Amino acid sequence: MEDTEKLKKSKVIKIDSQKSWEHYISHATNQKYFVVVHFSAFWCVPSIVMNPVFEELASTYQDVLFLTLDVDEVKEIASKMEIKAMPTFLLLNGGTPVEKIVGANPDEIRKMIDHFVQSYKSE
Repeated sequence: MEDTEKLKKSKVIKIDSQKSWEHYISHATNQKYFVVVHFSAFWCVPSIVMNPVFEELASTYQDVLFLTLDVDEVKEIASKMEIKAMPTFLLLNGGTPVEKIVGANPDEIRKMIDHFVQSYKSE
């Protein structure tokens, strides 16, 4: 029961197709939101360990869209974004990648988001 509650409250959107990717990236671009994408794989332990951290970041940064996708389920997007290892965290602005972090490093991901959110607010 708790897991169901958690899923309902999740601020992280799971991308399961090229169509859903295009929909959310287009929406974020129109709303002028940054997007942070967690490229993961169900078999990758560091990716799994990062899921709760990613959820917490999504709750903290309300004006950023958080997406997650399994590279084995949506290979064409992983290939297009040149994802070579998991986990990879990609920050996009206007649908364009602007920063990439490879590996499970919560502090670096938080710094990356902070940097872009702060620089955007100061413009």
